[in-house]
Amino acid sequence: MASLEDLLKRSIPELREIFLDRCRPAPKGLLAALETDVRNGAQQLAKQIRKRYRSNRSEGQRLHNLLRFEIELWADGYELVAGVDEAGMAPLAGPVVAAAVILPQNYKLRGLNDSKKILDQEKRAELALQIKQDAVCWAVGFADVDEIDRVNIYHAGLLAMQRAFSGLSCLPNFVLVDARKIPQCPVPQRGIIRGDALSATIAAASIIAKTTRDAHMLEMDALYTGYGFASHKGYPTPEHCRALKELGALPIHRRSFGRVREVLGLDPIQTELFEEQPAAAVDAASASV
Repeated sequence: MASLEDLLKRSIPELREIFLDRCRPAPKGLLAALETDVRNGAQQLAKQIRKRYRSNRSEGQRLHNLLRFEIELWADGYELVAGVDEAGMAPLAGPVVAAAVILPQNYKLRGLNDSKKILDQEKRAELALQIKQDAVCWAVGFADVDEIDRVNIYHAGLLAMQRAFSGLSCLPNFVLVDARKIPQCPVPQRGIIRGDALSATIAAASIIAKTTRDAHMLEMDALYTGYGFASHKGYPTPEHCRALKELGALPIHRRSFGRVREVLGLDPIQTELFEEQPAAAVDAASASV
C-alpha cells in the first residue's frame, strides 16, 4: 500500500476505486485527511468509507450471533457440528430436498442467512457455491413425489434429512436441525425452532437445500414446458394453479395434495401440510431465543 502522502495525491475516483470498490482498509490518517479536505468529493468519500466500516461491524456482530449454538457446542467439546434443513415442503410438484453441512469452526460468511430471507437467486447461488467450497463436508438428500404421496410430506421431509445426514463424508459429533429431529440419528441432536434464522450451520444447509431444489425444478421446466416451473419452482402460485387446471397434472405433481387431487377429480385426503409434532421432538426452549 502506498504511503498516506502518496495516496492524498491521487484523484477522488482513484481513491474511491481502492477503498470502496476494492474494499481495501484505509490507512491511519486517511479518513481524517479526507474529512478536512476542501473538496466535497473527498468529504463524501470519507462518509461512505465510514458507512462501510459500520456496516462491516454490524454484519460481523450478526454473524457472531448466528454462531451462538455452535460456539456453545464447540466449547463443550463437539468439534464437528452439522446443520440440517430441508426445502420444498409446500410445493404442489417436485421432491423435497434436504441438506446437511459441517462448517469450519468460527466460520463467518458475509450474507449467510436463512435462505428464505435471501431473495436474490444469484446471491443464493453464490453463497451456496462458497459454502460448498469452505465446508468440512456437505451432502444433500431427496425424497421424491412417490415417497411424499406414500408416507406424507412431513415424513418425506424427515426421510430427505436422514439421507442428507447419511451422505456426509465425515460423522459429526452433534447435529442442529431446523424445528425437528432426525429419526434414528446416531449422534446427539437438537431441534431449533426457526433454526435457519438462528444457526449458521442450519442457515448454510437451508441455502444448499434451496439452491439444489431450485436447480432440479429448472430441469423440470425444460422437461415440462408451459407450467412455469422455472419461475415458481412448483409452489402453488396463481400461475402454477392456472397451468395445473388448464394442462392437467404431471407425474411430478403431488397427488396427496388437495389442489392436485381436485384437478384429478379425487377426494381430498391431506388437509394439513404438517402433522402435529410431539413436544419432545423440538427444543421448546429455543422458541424464546
